[in-house]
Amino acid sequence: MTESTITAKGQTTVPADVRALVHATAGTRLVWSVMPDGTIIVRAKTKSILDMAGMLKAPKGKRVSIEDMNPWR
Repeated sequence: MTESTITAKGQTTVPADVRALVHATAGTRLVWSVMPDGTIIVRAKTKSILDMAGMLKAPKGKRVSIEDMNPWR
């Protein structure tokens, strides 16, 4: 298990082995989530939503009308 310490300013250093595992570099944003049981999950935000553009292709011939979508609102 890797550890780091929180400074008086509330800062910490992400250990080098952890940075290497998540391919984090200077400027990588971290997303912190506190679970109900007190567990803290830290995620490296390495991609933007814009990086996902074009990943999914619409099935050919399958269209849904606005009227069919409205009940889901």
